[in-house]
Amino acid sequence: MNQLLTHQPVGVDFGTLDNGLRYYVRCNSKPRMRAALALAVRVGSVLEEEDERGVAHIVEHLAFSATTRYNNHDIVKFLESIGAEFGACQNAVTSSDDTIYELLVPVDKPELLSQAISVLAEFSSEIRVSKDDLEKERGAVMEEYRGSRNATGRLQDAHWILLMEGSKYAERLPIGLEKVIRTVSPETVRHFYKKWYHLCNMAVIAVGDFSDTQSVVELIKTHFGQKIPAPDPPPVPTFQVPSHDEPRFSCFVESEAAGSAVMISYKMPANELKTVKDYRDLLAESMFLYALNQRFFKISRRKDPPYFSCSASADVLVRPVKANIITSSCRGKGTVEALESMLIEVARVRLHGFSDREISIVRALLMSEIESAYLERDQIQSTSLRDEYLQHFLHNEPVVGIEYEAQLQKTLLPHISALEVSKCSEKLRTSCSCVIKTIEPRAIAVSDDLKNVVKKVNLLEEKGGISPWDDDHIPEEIVTTKPNMGHVMKELEYPNIAATELILSNGMRICYKRTDFLDDQVLFTGYSYGGLSELPESEYFSCSMGPTIAGEIGVFGYRPSVLMDMLAGKRAEVGTKIGAYMRTFYGDCSPSDLETGLQLVYQLFTTNLTPGEEDVKIVMQMAEEAVCAQDRDPYTAFTNRVKEINYGNSYFFRPIKKCDLQKVDPLKACEYFSKCFRDPSAFTVVIVGNMDPTIALPLILQYLGGIPKPPEPIMHFNRDDLKGLPFTFPTTIHREVVRSPMVEAQCLVQICFPVELKNGTMVEEIHFVGFLSKLLETKIMQVLRFKHGQIYSVGVSVFLGGNKPSRTGIVRGDISINFSCDPEISSKLVDIALDEMLRLQEEGPTEQDVSTVLEIEQRAHENGLQENYYWLDRILHSYQSRVYSGDVGTSFEIQSEGRSKVRSSLTPSTAQLALQRILPYPCKKQYTAVILMPKSSTFKFLKSIFQSTRTNCGREAKILAGIAGLAVLALSLWRHSRSGHSNSRVTK
Repeated sequence: MNQLLTHQPVGVDFGTLDNGLRYYVRCNSKPRMRAALALAVRVGSVLEEEDERGVAHIVEHLAFSATTRYNNHDIVKFLESIGAEFGACQNAVTSSDDTIYELLVPVDKPELLSQAISVLAEFSSEIRVSKDDLEKERGAVMEEYRGSRNATGRLQDAHWILLMEGSKYAERLPIGLEKVIRTVSPETVRHFYKKWYHLCNMAVIAVGDFSDTQSVVELIKTHFGQKIPAPDPPPVPTFQVPSHDEPRFSCFVESEAAGSAVMISYKMPANELKTVKDYRDLLAESMFLYALNQRFFKISRRKDPPYFSCSASADVLVRPVKANIITSSCRGKGTVEALESMLIEVARVRLHGFSDREISIVRALLMSEIESAYLERDQIQSTSLRDEYLQHFLHNEPVVGIEYEAQLQKTLLPHISALEVSKCSEKLRTSCSCVIKTIEPRAIAVSDDLKNVVKKVNLLEEKGGISPWDDDHIPEEIVTTKPNMGHVMKELEYPNIAATELILSNGMRICYKRTDFLDDQVLFTGYSYGGLSELPESEYFSCSMGPTIAGEIGVFGYRPSVLMDMLAGKRAEVGTKIGAYMRTFYGDCSPSDLETGLQLVYQLFTTNLTPGEEDVKIVMQMAEEAVCAQDRDPYTAFTNRVKEINYGNSYFFRPIKKCDLQKVDPLKACEYFSKCFRDPSAFTVVIVGNMDPTIALPLILQYLGGIPKPPEPIMHFNRDDLKGLPFTFPTTIHREVVRSPMVEAQCLVQICFPVELKNGTMVEEIHFVGFLSKLLETKIMQVLRFKHGQIYSVGVSVFLGGNKPSRTGIVRGDISINFSCDPEISSKLVDIALDEMLRLQEEGPTEQDVSTVLEIEQRAHENGLQENYYWLDRILHSYQSRVYSGDVGTSFEIQSEGRSKVRSSLTPSTAQLALQRILPYPCKKQYTAVILMPKSSTFKFLKSIFQSTRTNCGREAKILAGIAGLAVLALSLWRHSRSGHSNSRVTK
């Protein structure tokens, strides 16, 4: 147990240059011809002085703006020109303790790697901080600040300050202060950069498809080795977070919160992992959290549960401190009850421990995970390895290699007892630097309520008044009686995609493709035409709730809490979806668990669902909470109005209201769901992954071929006869401001254009739409952010999903442009975006613009060819394509040829013609532009008259899309809030 874990990272060329820079270089061929690079800097926001709050993040932004060798975002242009898409590939993040710059670049040309490393070298010491540079970037940083001032951001920041109380970390959120962002001088920014950015505080990581590591080390030496270190760089100080014996309480009221929630945090020192015993302790802690989460899940599925969901996790908060955090989402007035249940469950573990069966389930889960990682040890993504070396540099986490770690786990896991795991609950006492927080839309709980719950549970534990855990009976077999094996009626080979198609005796079509991209992955998707669009309006809403109600009952013949234990140690997941025109089931499993995955599909088709009163009650409570959360969200009015304008008042797009929930017929919902997955002859199933056909085929015949075919066809639809969704786009210009009540002002813009595709099979036109959307996103980003400096990010999305999958007729849809901005200039930015689109239609893009878009698409395509998901998606699209007429190989070829034709024909002039042909021309003659703006109350208006000189600092806030629904403030959420992402992109 006292054996030291190696401090020297395993499997990597690791060293330190004479000037203090550390480097990590490793050869790894996943993905091929790509390299994952990073520059890690042990400098974060905690080092800022009061007048520098936000400067660490501003420096990170300026890195992509200008350096000694690059001007006017030339770094971004270079990276995009080689296919390293802005946002997704060269993300940078500033946290409390460090700043990380990351690149994912192609290396199929020798000079590309050298130039990418030179970019990191520029970041290390050559970032330019001129007055013009700073002024141009303030808008983007300010827009990111606005993004942090939504409901989620306010909650995250408040919790962070409470956690870090008494430490400098509490006062140094990375996003900084609005005043500093708006007014900080270039001299102050430059001073911070020069003071802290030293090579001795940095490391370069390069993991990729290199021929050897030494040549990459030489490139690092070429670009970094000549840099002269500062004579006496200041040491990076450490800042402690004081512990406390008494719990801290906070009842946070947030009128725009997505729901009521409870968070319990237990802080502790983040001790380094040095010995085998440390690793064993970490394993025991992981087992504890797994077992606790299984209990929380089972409680959430009981009659009248205290919460809808609850989970526990652990992570390092800042360099000296980590925490165990338990988070739950609950009913509007249920925070006190939820807190009591959470505390009692931890106390129950202290009193009675976990059972041997519970721990055996967790042990099997962990063993399955490490076995999967070991099997795929030669197929690890370069980005994952890069992240390991980042943690080694920033947090001294040992990198022992997957072989040794697998050996450690397989040796240690069998000897970690239930008693040892249960003892981890001692770290989750309210006397262990505990912080308890409730979140409510309206004030219900007060601090005294929380204190009383803690006292009550502590007293119950002292008196032994908490009963042992009562577990469910767990069946041993998923399928109790094996079905009669089906047989193959017809078999076809498609050599061009290396796939085999089978028609089974029950009518189900199977297409499987064997790959070696990942040794431990098999994916499958089954689909059938016909969905919610075929329903009359009177039945639509009840049936649309079918998957939700069925999921609570258990679509595979067992309740979710029971099935969870049955699947312990197996990697097999299956889900379902019912859309407007299609029903699908999908799965992800390891080759060794393919039988389990197919058994779940068999159960899906043979289970009769009967809704119980309690099942329906829980689902309806959750749905009602979600509707209430949407009503509190300032985005709801905006989103609803956008749908109403662009798609009309169709019931398919109409927002859900409380009164709709009261009309739901649970029996009809379950009957409809069962009918959707009853007839195997209506389904086509595509399977892709590392499977041996000699093993997989008998399983396919047993469990898919064994699904009984009903006497009469059920839900058999001709794709050409399906009903289309009733929606029409406005025929003229429609500009509108939607005003919504907000705690802090925010502004969101959506500009939308109708799309009509009329050319035959649409194969080439759909590819054109993809290229044009990327072109528009790139150009509007350049204009609104790089030229005018007024936005943080822009998204361009395409919607063609409203069309029925008919092989004939016009394809209609829309292309939308989305961004957030300062409310005062929103209308001006709409006009600038429209002007840029019209310019592209009238003058066309440049050769460089077209080249950049082609390169980004090609690099994404190359990466996709090495992924199972990509092949699964392409084969599915070949079946569902308009050109499919029974031969999936031919359909695939036509799709590929369409892409190739568009790529070879895409020039500035053809792109210009496509913009004119696919979008309204001129674009200003037909579009919708909807702007979300804050709605001022009468009280605030009167107050502004008497306090006209007072600045409303919250005016420029926005809320990120997608908050609606029951959200839990999980660790990942508030951890993200501490980080400023200079080049991350929000996608729909």
